Amino acid sequence: MEHAPPGKAGPPLMHLMHHTLTQTPLRPTMPHTIHHQEQDAKGAFYIEHNGQRLAEMTYSRTNATMVIVDHTEVDASFSGQGVGRALLDALVQWARATSTKVVPLCPFAKAQFDKDVAVRDVLV
Repeated sequence: MEHAPPGKAGPPLMHLMHHTLTQTPLRPTMPHTIHHQEQDAKGAFYIEHNGQRLAEMTYSRTNATMVIVDHTEVDASFSGQGVGRALLDALVQWARATSTKVVPLCPFAKAQFDKDVAVRDVLV
């Protein structure tokens, strides 16, 4: 994914969603905002700090009502904090709000859907 240089605007955002996530008490409490970006047929839910993506769940749109989740990556500094699951929860919330169906090809996303019946309503 391309990142804009500091001080420069990135690609136009078609969707923007905010979701607050708080780190574990072992670290200073610092909320993280989950952003949603979609351009052309690609999209991502992500956490960014100082212009660098530290966590993201990406998808490809197959048509107006279906996406394929293809990748999840979380920086080691977020290890054990549930950041990957928070990204998935943001995706599920968005999918429900927009009547979008999800195909989880990403192993992490697939495992989360397999474990949690409560989010399977967005699956194809």
